[in-house]
Amino acid sequence: MKRYGIIGKNPKLLMALSKAIQVAPTDLTILITGESGVGKDVFSKVIHDNSERRHQKNGLIAVNCGAIPEGTIESELFGHIKGSFTGADKDRKGYFEEANGGTIFLDEVGELPLATQVKLLRVLENGEILPVGSSMPRKVDVRVVTATNVDLLQAVKAGKFREDLYYRINQITIAIPALRERREDIPLLFRKFSSDVAEKYKMQPIFLTEDAQELLMKYPWYGNVRELKNITEQISVVETERTITRDILQNYLTSVPDEKMPVLVSPNVMGTAEISDRELLLKALSMGQMINEMRGELNNLRQAVAHLASSIPGGQVPVQAEPMEHYQTITQPAHPIEETEEFAEAEEYNENEFTPTEVVEVDLPGTSTRHERTVIEKALAHNLGNRRLTAKELHISERTLYRKLKEYGLG
Repeated sequence: MKRYGIIGKNPKLLMALSKAIQVAPTDLTILITGESGVGKDVFSKVIHDNSERRHQKNGLIAVNCGAIPEGTIESELFGHIKGSFTGADKDRKGYFEEANGGTIFLDEVGELPLATQVKLLRVLENGEILPVGSSMPRKVDVRVVTATNVDLLQAVKAGKFREDLYYRINQITIAIPALRERREDIPLLFRKFSSDVAEKYKMQPIFLTEDAQELLMKYPWYGNVRELKNITEQISVVETERTITRDILQNYLTSVPDEKMPVLVSPNVMGTAEISDRELLLKALSMGQMINEMRGELNNLRQAVAHLASSIPGGQVPVQAEPMEHYQTITQPAHPIEETEEFAEAEEYNENEFTPTEVVEVDLPGTSTRHERTVIEKALAHNLGNRRLTAKELHISERTLYRKLKEYGLG
Protein backbone atom coordinates (compact mmCIF):
# COMPACT_ATOMS: atom_id res chain seq x y z
CA MET A 1 0.00 0.00 0.00
CA LYS A 2 2.84 2.38 -0.76
CA ARG A 3 0.54 4.44 -2.99
CA TYR A 4 -1.31 5.50 0.17
CA GLY A 5 1.79 6.02 2.26
CA ILE A 6 0.91 3.12 4.56
CA ILE A 7 4.19 1.63 5.76
CA GLY A 8 4.64 -0.99 8.46
CA LYS A 9 4.67 -4.64 9.36
CA ASN A 10 2.82 -4.52 12.67
CA PRO A 11 0.17 -7.28 12.86
CA LYS A 12 -2.56 -4.90 14.07
CA LEU A 13 -1.91 -2.52 11.19
CA LEU A 14 -1.86 -5.32 8.63
CA MET A 15 -5.08 -6.75 10.07
CA ALA A 16 -6.81 -3.36 9.78
CA LEU A 17 -5.59 -2.95 6.20
CA SER A 18 -6.69 -6.44 5.23
CA LYS A 19 -10.11 -5.87 6.74
CA ALA A 20 -10.52 -2.56 4.87
CA ILE A 21 -9.76 -4.21 1.52
CA GLN A 22 -12.02 -7.16 2.29
CA VAL A 23 -15.13 -5.08 3.09
CA ALA A 24 -14.49 -2.42 0.43
CA PRO A 25 -16.59 -4.08 -2.34
CA THR A 26 -19.68 -4.12 -0.08
CA ASP A 27 -21.97 -1.20 0.75
CA LEU A 28 -21.86 -1.80 4.48
CA THR A 29 -21.39 1.28 6.68
CA ILE A 30 -17.91 1.32 8.19
CA LEU A 31 -16.69 2.89 11.43
CA ILE A 32 -12.95 3.61 11.57
CA THR A 33 -11.51 4.11 15.06
CA GLY A 34 -8.09 5.21 16.21
CA GLU A 35 -6.20 8.08 17.80
CA SER A 36 -5.66 11.46 16.19
CA GLY A 37 -3.03 11.29 13.49
CA VAL A 38 -3.09 7.53 12.82
CA GLY A 39 -4.42 7.97 9.27
CA LYS A 40 -8.15 7.27 9.36
CA ASP A 41 -8.65 9.42 6.27
CA VAL A 42 -6.11 7.29 4.39
CA PHE A 43 -8.10 4.15 5.20
CA SER A 44 -11.25 5.78 3.82
CA LYS A 45 -9.40 6.19 0.50
CA VAL A 46 -8.33 2.55 0.57
CA ILE A 47 -11.95 1.49 1.05
CA HIS A 48 -13.27 3.72 -1.72
CA ASP A 49 -10.55 2.84 -4.23
CA ASN A 50 -11.19 -0.87 -3.74
CA SER A 51 -14.97 -0.57 -4.15
CA GLU A 52 -17.14 -0.56 -7.25
CA ARG A 53 -17.87 3.12 -6.61
CA ARG A 54 -14.33 4.15 -7.53
CA HIS A 55 -15.47 4.56 -11.15
CA GLN A 56 -18.30 6.93 -10.24
CA LYS A 57 -17.98 10.57 -11.24
CA ASN A 58 -18.47 11.98 -7.73
CA GLY A 59 -15.81 9.74 -6.16
CA LEU A 60 -14.98 10.24 -2.49
CA ILE A 61 -16.09 13.32 -0.53
CA ALA A 62 -14.55 13.83 2.91
CA VAL A 63 -16.37 15.89 5.56
CA ASN A 64 -14.95 16.89 8.95
CA CYS A 65 -18.07 17.01 11.12
CA GLY A 66 -16.20 18.63 13.99
CA ALA A 67 -15.14 21.62 11.88
CA ILE A 68 -18.65 22.67 10.78
CA PRO A 69 -20.64 25.01 13.09
CA GLU A 70 -23.72 23.40 14.61
CA GLY A 71 -26.02 26.01 13.08
CA THR A 72 -25.02 25.21 9.50
CA ILE A 73 -24.10 21.54 9.59
CA GLU A 74 -27.50 20.26 8.38
CA SER A 75 -27.40 22.64 5.44
CA GLU A 76 -23.84 21.53 4.63
CA LEU A 77 -24.70 17.83 4.78
CA PHE A 78 -28.21 17.75 3.33
CA GLY A 79 -28.51 21.05 1.46
CA HIS A 80 -31.24 23.71 1.66
CA ILE A 81 -33.89 25.34 -0.47
CA LYS A 82 -34.19 29.00 -1.36
CA GLY A 83 -35.62 31.13 1.45
CA SER A 84 -35.20 28.46 4.14
CA PHE A 85 -33.16 30.89 6.26
CA THR A 86 -31.57 34.32 6.04
CA GLY A 87 -29.02 34.35 3.26
CA ALA A 88 -30.43 31.30 1.47
CA ASP A 89 -30.96 33.10 -1.85
CA LYS A 90 -30.93 29.91 -3.92
CA ASP A 91 -31.21 26.14 -3.63
CA ARG A 92 -28.01 24.42 -2.61
CA LYS A 93 -26.97 20.78 -2.70
CA GLY A 94 -25.41 19.29 0.41
CA TYR A 95 -22.47 16.92 0.61
CA PHE A 96 -24.71 13.84 0.41
CA GLU A 97 -26.18 14.92 -2.91
CA GLU A 98 -22.75 15.88 -4.19
CA ALA A 99 -21.51 12.39 -3.29
CA ASN A 100 -24.49 10.62 -4.90
CA GLY A 101 -23.25 7.40 -6.46
CA GLY A 102 -19.92 7.62 -4.66
CA THR A 103 -18.61 7.51 -1.09
CA ILE A 104 -18.89 10.04 1.70
CA PHE A 105 -16.39 10.00 4.59
CA LEU A 106 -17.73 11.52 7.81
CA ASP A 107 -14.73 12.22 10.02
CA GLU A 108 -15.33 13.00 13.73
CA VAL A 109 -18.86 11.65 13.44
CA GLY A 110 -19.13 11.75 17.24
CA GLU A 111 -19.27 15.57 17.03
CA LEU A 112 -22.61 15.58 15.20
CA PRO A 113 -25.47 17.32 17.09
CA LEU A 114 -28.29 15.02 18.20
CA ALA A 115 -30.77 16.60 15.77
CA THR A 116 -28.40 15.97 12.87
CA GLN A 117 -27.85 12.40 14.04
CA VAL A 118 -31.58 11.73 13.50
CA LYS A 119 -31.34 12.88 9.88
CA LEU A 120 -28.19 10.83 9.31
CA LEU A 121 -29.99 7.75 10.60
CA ARG A 122 -32.73 8.39 8.04
CA VAL A 123 -30.16 8.50 5.25
CA LEU A 124 -28.61 5.22 6.35
CA GLU A 125 -31.93 3.41 6.76
CA ASN A 126 -33.96 4.78 3.84
CA GLY A 127 -31.43 6.44 1.54
CA GLU A 128 -33.33 9.72 1.90
CA ILE A 129 -32.20 13.22 2.74
CA LEU A 130 -34.39 16.15 3.73
CA PRO A 131 -32.91 19.53 2.75
CA VAL A 132 -33.32 22.37 5.22
CA GLY A 133 -36.65 24.13 4.63
CA SER A 134 -38.04 21.35 2.44
CA SER A 135 -40.81 18.87 3.16
CA MET A 136 -39.96 16.67 0.19
CA PRO A 137 -37.28 14.02 0.79
CA ARG A 138 -34.77 13.22 -1.93
CA LYS A 139 -33.24 9.84 -2.70
CA VAL A 140 -29.47 9.41 -2.65
CA ASP A 141 -27.22 6.41 -3.26
CA VAL A 142 -24.14 6.95 -1.08
CA ARG A 143 -21.67 4.61 0.63
CA VAL A 144 -21.03 5.98 4.15
CA VAL A 145 -17.68 5.59 5.90
CA THR A 146 -17.35 7.20 9.33
CA ALA A 147 -14.50 7.81 11.77
CA THR A 148 -14.33 8.91 15.38
CA ASN A 149 -11.86 10.14 17.95
CA VAL A 150 -14.13 9.44 20.92
CA ASP A 151 -15.52 6.35 22.62
CA LEU A 152 -18.99 6.29 21.08
CA LEU A 153 -20.30 3.80 23.63
CA GLN A 154 -19.41 6.25 26.39
CA ALA A 155 -21.06 9.02 24.36
CA VAL A 156 -24.19 6.87 24.11
CA LYS A 157 -24.22 6.36 27.88
CA ALA A 158 -23.76 10.10 28.39
CA GLY A 159 -26.70 10.86 26.09
CA LYS A 160 -24.50 12.62 23.51
CA PHE A 161 -24.85 10.02 20.76
CA ARG A 162 -27.89 8.05 19.66
CA GLU A 163 -27.70 4.35 20.39
CA ASP A 164 -29.60 3.37 17.25
CA LEU A 165 -27.24 5.42 15.10
CA TYR A 166 -24.21 3.89 16.83
CA TYR A 167 -25.27 0.36 15.89
CA ARG A 168 -26.20 1.51 12.39
CA ILE A 169 -22.78 3.02 11.57
CA ASN A 170 -20.97 0.23 13.36
CA GLN A 171 -21.77 -2.54 10.88
CA ILE A 172 -18.04 -2.99 10.34
CA THR A 173 -15.36 -1.60 12.67
CA ILE A 174 -11.77 -1.05 11.57
CA ALA A 175 -9.44 -0.22 14.47
CA ILE A 176 -6.17 1.47 13.52
CA PRO A 177 -3.41 1.05 16.13
CA ALA A 178 -1.60 4.02 17.62
CA LEU A 179 2.02 4.54 16.60
CA ARG A 180 3.26 3.57 20.07
CA GLU A 181 1.50 0.22 19.60
CA ARG A 182 3.67 -0.51 16.59
CA ARG A 183 7.06 0.83 17.58
CA GLU A 184 8.83 -1.49 15.14
CA ASP A 185 7.39 0.64 12.31
CA ILE A 186 8.77 3.97 13.60
CA PRO A 187 12.24 3.72 11.96
CA LEU A 188 10.62 2.68 8.67
CA LEU A 189 8.31 5.69 8.71
CA PHE A 190 11.14 8.03 9.66
CA ARG A 191 13.24 6.87 6.71
CA LYS A 192 10.26 7.25 4.37
CA PHE A 193 9.49 10.80 5.50
CA SER A 194 13.17 11.74 5.40
CA SER A 195 13.49 10.40 1.87
CA ASP A 196 10.35 12.27 0.75
CA VAL A 197 11.67 15.60 2.06
CA ALA A 198 15.08 15.02 0.50
CA GLU A 199 13.53 14.28 -2.86
CA LYS A 200 11.16 17.26 -2.69
CA TYR A 201 13.78 19.83 -1.73
CA LYS A 202 16.78 18.30 -3.53
CA MET A 203 18.84 17.60 -0.42
CA GLN A 204 20.54 14.68 1.27
CA PRO A 205 18.27 12.60 3.54
CA ILE A 206 18.96 12.59 7.27
CA PHE A 207 20.05 9.54 9.26
CA LEU A 208 19.80 8.71 12.94
CA THR A 209 22.60 7.49 15.18
CA GLU A 210 21.87 4.37 17.20
CA ASP A 211 21.09 6.27 20.42
CA ALA A 212 18.91 8.74 18.50
CA GLN A 213 16.90 5.89 17.00
CA GLU A 214 16.49 4.40 20.45
CA LEU A 215 15.09 7.72 21.70
CA LEU A 216 12.82 7.94 18.66
CA MET A 217 11.29 4.54 19.43
CA LYS A 218 10.81 5.30 23.13
CA TYR A 219 9.04 8.58 22.53
CA PRO A 220 5.26 8.31 23.16
CA TRP A 221 4.15 10.10 19.93
CA TYR A 222 1.01 11.86 21.14
CA GLY A 223 0.22 12.88 17.55
CA ASN A 224 1.07 9.48 16.06
CA VAL A 225 2.18 9.29 12.42
CA ARG A 226 1.25 12.93 11.79
CA GLU A 227 3.59 14.11 14.54
CA LEU A 228 6.42 11.85 13.39
CA LYS A 229 6.09 13.22 9.85
CA ASN A 230 6.12 16.83 11.05
CA ILE A 231 9.19 16.36 13.23
CA THR A 232 11.07 14.51 10.49
CA GLU A 233 10.34 17.33 8.05
CA GLN A 234 11.44 19.97 10.59
CA ILE A 235 14.75 18.26 11.29
CA SER A 236 15.41 17.66 7.58
CA VAL A 237 14.96 21.31 6.68
CA VAL A 238 16.42 23.04 9.74
CA GLU A 239 19.49 20.93 10.56
CA THR A 240 22.62 21.29 8.44
CA GLU A 241 24.08 18.04 9.74
CA ARG A 242 22.69 14.99 7.98
CA THR A 243 23.57 12.62 10.84
CA ILE A 244 21.16 13.27 13.67
CA THR A 245 22.37 12.50 17.20
CA ARG A 246 20.29 11.95 20.30
CA ASP A 247 21.01 15.51 21.51
CA ILE A 248 19.86 17.03 18.23
CA LEU A 249 16.72 14.90 18.15
CA GLN A 250 15.86 15.78 21.74
CA ASN A 251 15.58 19.46 20.75
CA TYR A 252 12.57 18.58 18.62
CA LEU A 253 10.79 16.38 21.15
CA THR A 254 8.59 17.86 23.87
CA SER A 255 9.37 15.48 26.72
CA VAL A 256 11.97 12.99 27.91
CA PRO A 257 10.75 9.36 27.88
CA ASP A 258 12.53 8.32 31.07
CA GLU A 259 11.78 11.34 33.25
CA LYS A 260 9.31 11.13 36.13
CA MET A 261 6.53 13.43 37.20
CA PRO A 262 3.91 13.40 39.98
CA VAL A 263 0.48 12.10 39.04
CA LEU A 264 -2.90 12.28 40.68
CA VAL A 265 -3.79 8.68 41.46
CA SER A 266 -7.41 7.56 41.40
CA PRO A 267 -8.89 4.07 41.81
CA ASN A 268 -9.69 3.98 38.12
CA VAL A 269 -6.13 4.87 37.12
CA MET A 270 -4.51 2.36 39.46
CA GLY A 271 -6.86 -0.36 38.31
CA THR A 272 -6.46 0.35 34.63
CA ALA A 273 -3.89 -1.21 32.37
CA GLU A 274 -3.78 1.70 29.95
CA ILE A 275 -3.52 5.47 30.33
CA SER A 276 -2.44 8.28 28.03
CA ASP A 277 0.59 10.43 28.66
CA ARG A 278 -1.52 13.55 28.15
CA GLU A 279 -3.92 12.46 30.87
CA LEU A 280 -0.97 11.77 33.17
CA LEU A 281 0.34 15.26 32.50
CA LEU A 282 -3.00 16.94 33.08
CA LYS A 283 -3.45 15.03 36.31
CA ALA A 284 0.06 15.96 37.39
CA LEU A 285 -0.62 19.62 36.74
CA SER A 286 -3.89 19.31 38.63
CA MET A 287 -2.03 17.72 41.55
CA GLY A 288 0.43 20.62 41.62
CA GLN A 289 -2.42 23.11 41.76
CA MET A 290 -4.13 21.16 44.54
CA ILE A 291 -0.93 21.09 46.61
CA ASN A 292 -0.42 24.82 46.22
CA GLU A 293 -4.02 25.52 47.18
CA MET A 294 -3.81 23.22 50.21
CA ARG A 295 -0.60 24.86 51.36
CA GLY A 296 -2.13 28.32 51.05
CA GLU A 297 -5.27 27.29 52.91
CA LEU A 298 -3.25 25.75 55.74
CA ASN A 299 -1.10 28.84 56.09
CA ASN A 300 -4.19 31.06 56.14
CA LEU A 301 -5.73 28.83 58.78
CA ARG A 302 -2.62 29.01 60.96
CA GLN A 303 -2.50 32.79 60.63
CA ALA A 304 -6.13 33.01 61.65
CA VAL A 305 -5.54 30.81 64.68
CA ALA A 306 -2.49 32.85 65.65
CA HIS A 307 -4.44 36.08 65.35
CA LEU A 308 -7.25 34.68 67.48
CA ALA A 309 -4.82 33.32 70.08
CA SER A 310 -2.92 36.62 70.27
CA SER A 311 -6.09 38.37 71.39
CA ILE A 312 -6.12 36.16 74.49
CA PRO A 313 -3.62 37.17 77.24
CA GLY A 314 -0.74 34.72 77.23
CA GLY A 315 -2.33 32.77 74.44
CA GLN A 316 -0.15 33.64 71.46
CA VAL A 317 0.63 30.62 69.35
CA PRO A 318 3.72 30.44 67.11
CA VAL A 319 2.80 29.79 63.50
CA GLN A 320 5.01 28.28 60.88
CA ALA A 321 4.07 27.11 57.39
CA GLU A 322 4.61 23.47 56.65
CA PRO A 323 7.46 22.89 54.21
CA MET A 324 6.55 21.36 50.87
CA GLU A 325 8.45 18.20 51.80
CA HIS A 326 5.58 17.34 54.15
CA TYR A 327 3.24 16.93 51.20
CA GLN A 328 3.55 13.46 49.70
CA THR A 329 3.02 12.81 46.02
CA ILE A 330 3.19 9.57 44.12
CA THR A 331 5.67 9.51 41.29
CA GLN A 332 5.30 7.43 38.20
CA PRO A 333 7.19 7.43 34.91
CA ALA A 334 5.80 10.12 32.60
CA HIS A 335 5.73 7.50 29.88
CA PRO A 336 4.53 4.18 31.29
CA ILE A 337 6.03 0.87 30.26
CA GLU A 338 4.82 -0.71 27.07
CA GLU A 339 1.92 -2.70 28.47
CA THR A 340 0.44 0.26 30.36
CA GLU A 341 0.68 3.08 27.84
CA GLU A 342 -1.77 2.06 25.19
CA PHE A 343 -4.59 4.38 26.28
CA ALA A 344 -6.10 6.46 23.48
CA GLU A 345 -5.58 10.17 24.17
CA ALA A 346 -8.22 11.78 21.99
CA GLU A 347 -9.51 9.17 19.67
CA GLU A 348 -9.95 6.14 21.88
CA TYR A 349 -9.32 2.72 20.39
CA ASN A 350 -9.44 -0.48 22.40
CA GLU A 351 -10.60 -3.76 20.99
CA ASN A 352 -11.25 -5.03 24.54
CA GLU A 353 -14.03 -2.49 25.08
CA PHE A 354 -11.93 -0.54 27.56
CA THR A 355 -13.84 2.18 29.40
CA PRO A 356 -11.64 5.30 29.70
CA THR A 357 -11.10 7.02 33.01
CA GLU A 358 -13.52 9.88 33.45
CA VAL A 359 -11.60 13.14 33.19
CA VAL A 360 -12.98 16.09 35.12
CA GLU A 361 -12.33 19.45 33.50
CA VAL A 362 -9.42 21.20 35.17
CA ASP A 363 -7.93 24.63 34.85
CA LEU A 364 -4.34 24.11 33.76
CA PRO A 365 -2.40 25.64 36.67
CA GLY A 366 -0.04 28.51 36.03
CA THR A 367 3.05 26.84 37.49
CA SER A 368 6.60 27.39 36.34
CA THR A 369 6.81 24.00 34.69
CA ARG A 370 7.59 23.96 30.98
CA HIS A 371 5.08 21.17 30.27
CA GLU A 372 1.90 23.25 30.34
CA ARG A 373 2.90 25.56 27.51
CA THR A 374 4.20 22.59 25.52
CA VAL A 375 0.95 20.66 25.89
CA ILE A 376 -1.10 23.68 24.79
CA GLU A 377 1.14 24.37 21.78
CA LYS A 378 1.01 20.72 20.77
CA ALA A 379 -2.77 20.53 21.07
CA LEU A 380 -3.14 23.71 18.99
CA ALA A 381 -0.92 22.22 16.30
CA HIS A 382 -2.87 18.95 16.28
CA ASN A 383 -6.14 20.85 15.79
CA LEU A 384 -4.74 23.27 13.20
CA GLY A 385 -5.27 26.26 15.48
CA ASN A 386 -8.95 25.48 16.21
CA ARG A 387 -9.37 26.70 19.77
CA ARG A 388 -12.68 24.98 20.42
CA LEU A 389 -11.27 21.57 19.48
CA THR A 390 -8.05 22.33 21.37
CA ALA A 391 -9.97 23.14 24.56
CA LYS A 392 -11.99 19.96 24.18
CA GLU A 393 -8.88 17.84 23.65
CA LEU A 394 -7.26 19.29 26.78
CA HIS A 395 -10.49 18.86 28.78
CA ILE A 396 -10.62 22.53 29.75
CA SER A 397 -13.08 25.31 28.97
CA GLU A 398 -12.51 27.66 26.04
CA ARG A 399 -12.36 30.55 28.50
CA THR A 400 -9.50 28.86 30.35
CA LEU A 401 -7.71 28.15 27.06
CA TYR A 402 -8.00 31.80 25.95
CA ARG A 403 -6.56 32.92 29.28
CA LYS A 404 -3.65 30.50 28.97
CA LEU A 405 -2.97 31.54 25.36
CA LYS A 406 -2.78 35.16 26.47
CA GLU A 407 -0.61 34.25 29.46
CA TYR A 408 1.95 32.45 27.30
CA GLY A 409 1.73 34.85 24.37
CA LEU A 410 0.27 32.19 22.08
CA GLY A 411 -2.87 34.10 21.20
